[in-house]
Amino acid sequence: MNIVLGIEGTAWNLSAAIVEEDKILSEYSLPYQPVGGGIHPRDAAQSHATNIKKVISTVLDKADIDPKNINGVAFSIGPGMGPCLRTVATAARALSLLLDIPLIGVNHCIAHIEIGKWLTGAKNPLILYVSGANSQVIGLRGRRYNIYGETLDIGIGNAIDKFSRAFNIRHPGGPKIEELAKKGERYIKLPYVVKGMDFSFSGLVTAAINAVNREEFSIYDVSFSLQENAFSMLVEVTERALAYTDTHELLLTGGVGANSRLREMLKIMCEDRDVRFFVPDKKYMGDNGVMIAYTGLLMLKSGITIKVEDSTVKPNFRPDEVEIKW
Repeated sequence: MNIVLGIEGTAWNLSAAIVEEDKILSEYSLPYQPVGGGIHPRDAAQSHATNIKKVISTVLDKADIDPKNINGVAFSIGPGMGPCLRTVATAARALSLLLDIPLIGVNHCIAHIEIGKWLTGAKNPLILYVSGANSQVIGLRGRRYNIYGETLDIGIGNAIDKFSRAFNIRHPGGPKIEELAKKGERYIKLPYVVKGMDFSFSGLVTAAINAVNREEFSIYDVSFSLQENAFSMLVEVTERALAYTDTHELLLTGGVGANSRLREMLKIMCEDRDVRFFVPDKKYMGDNGVMIAYTGLLMLKSGITIKVEDSTVKPNFRPDEVEIKW
């Protein structure tokens, strides 16, 4: 029975976990909370460096296992913020050398997919992956994930955070904008940008900010309309990809997938198309150490490890660059 320790730290959430092949042994997170504005990579990395010893010690204590029984250490090698990735990679390399166990560099996006499949039982779904920096419609073809559609500028999470920061709403802005949107009473026409299978959010966000700043509409109505447009764009492209691939399973993953309105819209679409809709528990939608540990476990079982000298982080690591051997 393999046991893997995984460390996640691509952006604001520092998290670690230990998993076996059929269960989670322990997990613990210490997210970075900016004083104001968005995430500053250098400050987030410093927070990770300060807290990483505590995070790893905590998961080891909670799992109640001898570190010598761990078979591999996995870390988020990319994509993500360079300073944060380098901090986590340094800790993973040190553990690999100290315990003399294999090092596993995990693609952060693939990890979101794999934990979603593991926890929901989805077999070969189309995936709508929506997080801070990433928004993609993905499907497995052969041994690689194919990206059928994606954002042309910023991810949906960053788009919502950009809107929230304009009105001094503290990070993370997504849950707060969701609550504001629930108080909206009317839809306001805003840009709706779908180009084939791709989409764009920057113009939508700018128009939404301007609508509030000009005092034409309340922040409640604009938040509601922003969500409706952004999520409708995502649902449209996802539905088109389902039809193109003739897929009958949809998996929603990534931090923005915790939004109840997005879930509702996708659920309606899936019911209309007779597609099974899978969503992990909200606890595992955002960045977490469990997804890195579990994907690292799959990779270790398939013999996919990395030498310390070859473990340079990859801030722009795309999911379609990974060969799926497991």
